[in-house]
Amino acid sequence: MSETYDVIVIGAGPAGYVAAIRAAQLGLKVACVDDFTGKDGKQALGGTCLNVGCIPSKALLDSSRQFWNIAHNLPVHGISVENAKIDMATFVGRKDKIVKQFTGGIAQLFKANKVTAFHGKGKLLKGNQVEVTAADGSRQTLAATNVILASGSVPIELPFAKFDGKAIVDNAGALDFSEVPKRLGVIGAGVIGLELGSVWKRLGAEVTIIEALPEFLSVADADVAKVAAKEFAKQGLTIKLNAKLNKAEVKKDGVHLTYTDKDGEQNLVVDKLLVAVGRRAYTAGLLADDTGVKLDERGRIAVDEHNHTGVDGVWAIGDAVRGPMLAHKGSEEGVAVAEWIAGKAGHVNFDTIPWVIYTEPEIAWAGKTEKELKDAGIPYKVGTFPFAAIGRAVAMNEAIGQVKMLAHAETDRILGVHMVGPGVSELIAECVVAMEFKGSSEDLARIVHAHPTLSEAVHEAALSVDKRAIHKGN
Repeated sequence: MSETYDVIVIGAGPAGYVAAIRAAQLGLKVACVDDFTGKDGKQALGGTCLNVGCIPSKALLDSSRQFWNIAHNLPVHGISVENAKIDMATFVGRKDKIVKQFTGGIAQLFKANKVTAFHGKGKLLKGNQVEVTAADGSRQTLAATNVILASGSVPIELPFAKFDGKAIVDNAGALDFSEVPKRLGVIGAGVIGLELGSVWKRLGAEVTIIEALPEFLSVADADVAKVAAKEFAKQGLTIKLNAKLNKAEVKKDGVHLTYTDKDGEQNLVVDKLLVAVGRRAYTAGLLADDTGVKLDERGRIAVDEHNHTGVDGVWAIGDAVRGPMLAHKGSEEGVAVAEWIAGKAGHVNFDTIPWVIYTEPEIAWAGKTEKELKDAGIPYKVGTFPFAAIGRAVAMNEAIGQVKMLAHAETDRILGVHMVGPGVSELIAECVVAMEFKGSSEDLARIVHAHPTLSEAVHEAALSVDKRAIHKGN
């Protein structure tokens, strides 16, 4: 007889492990199946995000920023440091230590909440059974009343630039270079390409980013993208837009790239190539043929507005389903599904999910862009405020960027907020709260913000919507 659970979660990333913990908190008997293995050969819970994504990339971004500041920020403060060096073993080792701390933390949370972890690849069988295949090939079958599919996503591989883990790498490979590449090529100017490109540029690499789209950061507001592009160029990041990679050949002297831009065919030789053209839902081997669970046209698990697959007791969340591939989106879906299963009222508002790019300056936004409002014919007002007029930002020597607020022209309800500048990954939260409560720009304008703080830029942008900003001309 197979062991039976109230809930089995397949996948222990930010969607899966959160769903498992919340379900256990609600009194359900829960198991979580995941096959991610750490560098020590043991199960490493946390999925892509904790192991080779969000957490390790932020560790490297912070370390590389410290090194960059020595030459580019400290002299302004009257501080001089000569002959600064990077010890790569310590640089990468610090990242690995942080990863192990957090993956181990998930294991402790599972233990505290009585979630049973299974180390192996999970496969949904008919009748809400889950087959678990361990690394040694052994198999066992579990049964559940409810199964939550949280299998995540994997990097998209280009047929003419296949990953070899050495010269041509995905995001995981770009976190573990043993030395700073003299020349780094990056395919894709999205979140991963910009963040990891920034890491290695700060350490001295010559970084060239090749982006197929004609516009830089088209998912962000155009004004924010324009400021960011200008700053990245100042930092020495070379970003080639409307450029399509045709071929990548690994030779003795590096990776030979052939791409086409507005001037025709171009050639570039780099030491390492990071391919970061996006991610796709990971469903390989996840579903037996007779489960009844369907995939959509993009290979994602098809779900309704409650993340139900249409098969009784089978749900799906996170990167494997529709919506933005963001860890926090997956986590909130995990909480919502656990609560729906327990008969409670789960909720995820897709209109107020924040996006963040952890470059320098940071980029963050929530809600609609100005272009989206124009295209939809929605009347709106705009308020902006530069960090150059914020005392705290100037004192930090990080007075780059702005806050842009979009409010409905008639109701004043906040429709979108877009930021580029210092600490905006944190500043966006205030705006998300206001939007979640259907707040207006006047609501934010009337709230007292501490002085001097970076958050005053949000306050002034809200005032600017009605041409009332105090510290700039309207």
